Amino acid sequence: MKRELELYIHIPFCMKKCAYCDFLSGPAPRETIDRYVTALVAEIRQYQKLAENYRVTTIFFGGGTPSILSGGQMKEIFDALRDVFEIQADAEITMEANPGTVTKENLQAYRACGINRISFGLQSVDDKELKLLGRVHTMRQFEESYDLARKAGFQNINVDLISAIPGQTVASWEHTLDTVIRMNPEHISAYSLIIEEGTPFYEIYGEDAKEEQDSRCEKCLADDGKQMDTGKNFPKLPDEEAERRMYELTAEKLEAAGYLQYEVSNYAKPGYACRHNKGYWQRVEYLGIGTGAASLIENERYQHISDTDLYIRANGKLDQIEEEKEKLDWNAQVEETMFLGLRMKEGVNKQKFRERYHREIQEVYGEVLEKLKEEGLLREEEKRICLTKRGNDLSNYVLAQFLL
Repeated sequence: MKRELELYIHIPFCMKKCAYCDFLSGPAPRETIDRYVTALVAEIRQYQKLAENYRVTTIFFGGGTPSILSGGQMKEIFDALRDVFEIQADAEITMEANPGTVTKENLQAYRACGINRISFGLQSVDDKELKLLGRVHTMRQFEESYDLARKAGFQNINVDLISAIPGQTVASWEHTLDTVIRMNPEHISAYSLIIEEGTPFYEIYGEDAKEEQDSRCEKCLADDGKQMDTGKNFPKLPDEEAERRMYELTAEKLEAAGYLQYEVSNYAKPGYACRHNKGYWQRVEYLGIGTGAASLIENERYQHISDTDLYIRANGKLDQIEEEKEKLDWNAQVEETMFLGLRMKEGVNKQKFRERYHREIQEVYGEVLEKLKEEGLLREEEKRICLTKRGNDLSNYVLAQFLL
């Protein structure tokens, strides 16, 4: 019997690098994008033998900005995918898109390829906050793109939002939530801003910059995401109390609007939870295709090279693009099951744990489970173990208890 497989396809190109982004992505000339698609198709065709053992249940095009591809390029990729893989008839096929990069013609072409879910990176409805983040779109462009997607037939749309943006208030975050709720997408992902090393934001807000905070308050980000003196105060990050209230407000408002929180940062209307992401948190095997993509196949993790030029030159030769292979032992597999599974509201299924690892979860984590339940951080039910609301707030502490 064929096993389930999820595909992740990385498109590492975007119009402009955002000030907070540490993903493997950046602008590139059209010629480079064309050559990348050719290499991507060549890689896909190397998986004939592997594909014999699997049926694909979800496909996710991430980036970068996958909507930077033309309809013709997307068709090339799908022709190769269907030649190589058995793709389930009801497979969830998602494409990330940046507002302002989609057209009526491209959206129709994407739908014709089989893409049935689109994820828009809105982040904020406030144009000032968007500019601060380094986004290339406005709220109006998002509204236009969203409307085009609906008219093209997309009935499953996600909207990404970011809270705790510098200068953001609880009131402005509430306005973002209210505005998006009125647009009625099927899914909303609401993340809190993380200041990542190597980004322009880190130079201002990162740990290394804290001692120099006073000297930096007279600086702000230019349109290209770099610092420049302007004589204006750069907005501060919201404090912990405001960030906590934003998180609580998100859950309250989205629940009242009919969205179920099925994971720490993800909310969906009934029946619209992202199947691809749930598969990842439940350790379904997945194959990453493209530069920098990660895979989990038969409990072996490996990564592709992150140099896009080298990836293009390899032209699909797997021995030249695969690196950082790691075979996960039993302990590592169990730890991942707990770390990832407890992110979801439904938690870790005790029967599935037993079937996969041939031991009861209490045998492995009995003392830890009792300790966390006594502390009010974990709840055990007949079929599952999951975080309480307090446990969710202290998830980093809780998850650290499951190291073996």
